[in-house]
Amino acid sequence: MRESWRWFGPDDPVTINDIRQTGATDIVSALHSIPTGEVWSLEAIRQHQALIEGCDLYLSPLKWTVVESIPVHEDIKLARPGHQKYVANWIVSMENLAQCGIKTICYNFMPVIDWTRTDLKYKLPSGAYALRFDQKKFAAFDLYILQRVNAKTEYSTQEIAEAKQIFEAMSDAEQTELTNNIIAGLPGKMTESYDLDDFRSMLANYKDVSRDTLRKNLFAFLSQILPRADAQGVKLAIHPDDPPRDMLGLPRVICTADDLELLFEAQPSPSNGITLCVGTYGSRPDNDLPAMARQFGPRIHFSHLRGVSRDPGEQRSFYEASHLDSDIDMIGVVKELLNEETRRSQKEPERQEIFIRPDHGHQMMDDIGKTVNPGYSGIGRLKGLAEVRGVIRALSAKDRGRHHD
Repeated sequence: MRESWRWFGPDDPVTINDIRQTGATDIVSALHSIPTGEVWSLEAIRQHQALIEGCDLYLSPLKWTVVESIPVHEDIKLARPGHQKYVANWIVSMENLAQCGIKTICYNFMPVIDWTRTDLKYKLPSGAYALRFDQKKFAAFDLYILQRVNAKTEYSTQEIAEAKQIFEAMSDAEQTELTNNIIAGLPGKMTESYDLDDFRSMLANYKDVSRDTLRKNLFAFLSQILPRADAQGVKLAIHPDDPPRDMLGLPRVICTADDLELLFEAQPSPSNGITLCVGTYGSRPDNDLPAMARQFGPRIHFSHLRGVSRDPGEQRSFYEASHLDSDIDMIGVVKELLNEETRRSQKEPERQEIFIRPDHGHQMMDDIGKTVNPGYSGIGRLKGLAEVRGVIRALSAKDRGRHHD
């Protein structure tokens, strides 16, 4: 597998030289400064590439091989009149990346908001901090801070009462923090930052958009993108909706194995693939991650390896656990990814290795108290990468031993 690391650019507290020390060989990055919908020029791509790949000869080289992400404009998701210009710009950006040798592109099709958490510093028994999604806090935001129209129809009487109790116990500062965590933007988000009024307006754009309509718009987008991706040898890797379920009245369309089956039935191009984000899919108890890795192996172009632990009494709530200690059988997932690489080595040697990266590490040790991007501190991800690397080495050695017997 190709060990990669996400880098947010020159302002990332984890520097390129820091990343070099992790043992990762590949960089996952994006041009975050370019507004959604605008073209990524060859010049801008090459400048960013030079920041990553330029180093003294005696240093271990790094290579920018995965993009996360080229954002998809809201007008494309809504299929608004005039959205074709944004599709055309997306294609140009993709082709410019391919011209620079960057041919794996992670993207998502989540309406309005990207990945969502209620707590960015949830304290663990170890004293480290994790990201958390608390369904009851989220309901308090939805019902009593956002005051979304018709929101109460989506909650039970008990859920409404619990949310009200939580809201009434919050200080003004806590309400502001919760709001910012949900809507004000996180590093790596591909959506804009909003205030509450803007956010309500954006949600209103989707009031008549069903899951089937959004899915149709995704397929229409891909029908234009994929032929050009095929021609350039680009692999598109859609990221699941995070959390993987409808929320805030917004439809979600990449949440389960059934959703992926519909995607590949509609758009069977081999360039049409997935980012197997183990933690995101694993935050639903009905997603069996080793089985999904096995079922969609040929479609996996990229994988985020992280674990989540769901609350026993409220399965929609979860925190980001250690990479190997969670509700997910990470060893089983890695085994299936290695099996897929073996299959590729026999049938598709040109695309044998799968790009992987540690995801959403804990804020721990010397990183506590430092300014870090939530989920993307250095030491926590280093720990996760080391754990996953150990699993890969152990399973690979076991396989080699079996072949020698």
